Amino acid sequence: MKFNMSYAIAGYVLAALVFLIVPIPNLLLDIMIACNIMVAFIIMFTAMFAEETLELSSFPTILLFTTLFRVALNVTSTRLILATGEPGNVVTTFGSFVGGNDVVIGFIVFIILLIVQMIIINKGSERVSEVTARFTLDAMPGKQMAIDADLNTGAITDKEAQARREKLQLESAFFGSMDGATKYVKGDATAGLIITGINLVGGIIMGVMRQGMELNEAFSRYTILTIGDGLVSQIPSLLISLSTGIIVTKAAKEEDIGSLVVGQLFKNPIVLQIVGATLTMLGLVTPLNKLIFCGLGLLLVIMGVRMNTKKEVREIEEEAQEEEQEADEIRRHENVSSLLAVDPIELEFGYGIIPLADVNQGGDLLDRVVMIRRQIALELGAVVPIIRLRDNIQLNPNQYIIKIKGIQVSEGEILFDHYMAMNPGFVEEEITGIPTFEPSFHLPAIWITEAQRERAESVGYTVVDPPSIIATHLTEVVRRHIDELLTREDVQNLINNIRDNNATLIEELVPKLLGVGDIQKVLQNLLREGISIRDLITIFETLADYAATTRDTDVLTEYARQSLKRAISNKYFASNETTRVVTLDPQIEKEIMGSVKQTEQGAYLTLDPNITQQILNVTESMVQRLEESGCNPIIITSPIVRMYYKKMTQDYFEDLIVISYNEIDSDVELQSIGMVSLDDN
Repeated sequence: MKFNMSYAIAGYVLAALVFLIVPIPNLLLDIMIACNIMVAFIIMFTAMFAEETLELSSFPTILLFTTLFRVALNVTSTRLILATGEPGNVVTTFGSFVGGNDVVIGFIVFIILLIVQMIIINKGSERVSEVTARFTLDAMPGKQMAIDADLNTGAITDKEAQARREKLQLESAFFGSMDGATKYVKGDATAGLIITGINLVGGIIMGVMRQGMELNEAFSRYTILTIGDGLVSQIPSLLISLSTGIIVTKAAKEEDIGSLVVGQLFKNPIVLQIVGATLTMLGLVTPLNKLIFCGLGLLLVIMGVRMNTKKEVREIEEEAQEEEQEADEIRRHENVSSLLAVDPIELEFGYGIIPLADVNQGGDLLDRVVMIRRQIALELGAVVPIIRLRDNIQLNPNQYIIKIKGIQVSEGEILFDHYMAMNPGFVEEEITGIPTFEPSFHLPAIWITEAQRERAESVGYTVVDPPSIIATHLTEVVRRHIDELLTREDVQNLINNIRDNNATLIEELVPKLLGVGDIQKVLQNLLREGISIRDLITIFETLADYAATTRDTDVLTEYARQSLKRAISNKYFASNETTRVVTLDPQIEKEIMGSVKQTEQGAYLTLDPNITQQILNVTESMVQRLEESGCNPIIITSPIVRMYYKKMTQDYFEDLIVISYNEIDSDVELQSIGMVSLDDN
């Protein structure tokens, strides 16, 4: 049967409670005092050799348990001192041996020990704990932001970021607990002083009145016992107080305190030589003991000379090793494997934009990148890959470019310390500035200075700072290419996320009806037209319903869109308002359906090029008509034609929204202001 250590801890605490109530023989008290001293030494040396503070994350609880146990032993020894005058071997030995059977010397040693613990160690540990707890809690937001920044730049993985966040939480909880736990140590020392006084006065009274001792005999006897009792209590308390000080003052380095202290104090040979020379001089020119001071001085000088020699040899060896490594790099074939990796999304910028991305200079571009990923996840239900940020000295200082899978897809240029002002269309007052274009939507704008910002906002201009310009541009680029960024691995992760609560659905769909690649194509089709895939359960339910009859991912996409008609209607049609749209002529729909050819690879159009061009011309005029009236370019078609018409027009009209009648909610009010018809051409 495996022993549970929780039982041992419970027994330790229970024993302390029993000792407070039940008298115990002095032999058992000797054993418990020895165990108490043993535990104190274990705690102190564990604190000294711990490489990280969190290796003793249970230290506040340990303080509570050991303090309770020590107080219980104090009460038990006091009971034996007052009742029998025989508290056992350990207490008697400490009282007589430490003081050399001299009451005055023993009492003075005890008082000095108590003063050192209360005024120096306990007070210092308490203050350091308070300051450390406060600064640890104050630094948490900055450390969290640093972790998010490293995660977004690709310096760490999601797993490493999670581990760092957990460690940060543990550190804040630990130092917060230590702030309160140091009060146990302080209170324990105070209680020890009070108990000592009670033992001394009470023992003298009991010796004179109960045991018939002379006053001098009672004073001598009970003073020694009181000193012994105080020492066997205060020495473990001092060790644990020292452990507390070591824990709360330990530097944030993964190294034990001994190596840390020795390595930092005795690493500089010049310091050792100067101190050694000083001690030697003091031994020679003053009446101080020459053997001691000159001996220590010469020892330090010799150590310094030897360390300096080793340092020079090490520097020569390192220099030779670096030269050898450089030669090896030149001789060996280049390892190009690392060059084959392609980042899904990259934002490269010139050196003039670096302050916007540097947290130390007040830049918040990294935080905005985090918000972009969250925004896309909430809006479209897709997880954006890590966005790599890097500076590029080949770019103009204020230029930035955005790459998708290593290929540049967009670029922009900003003026640092300027703001971009855009006229929303109703502002008549002009403001002087540098003409430019907003990079996301290519709208006319001007660059203005900080001094012009307030006036521009007061007259109605939309004023945007440089980080917002870059963040908005990056968001739009990611939104337009999110379908390309959705990989099979991402789809598998989405499936795994809903598997626990929808096991039956997933077992029926994957891989019996559709593979991960088929589901990926459907989700990519939806994202390509800006349809959110957050409602994965509805999408997967629809695929499970229709995948048995067709494996065509384009057709399955149309079924999925129809199941998402509430979300589509909410996205494109305002509630309680009539939306202006354009419809597709049934004759064109008939022409399109008549030219559809089915193959094993899917369906494609064989429409006459002249007819295709006519349809595109009419579509262009209708799109312009909708945009001039301030409406979104929406064209309504029959369900069977929608995907073919969208494929025909998507390369020519990027912002055109094509919706079928089956994707419109019943409470939506529409007004047709025209029709895409060949008769209009």
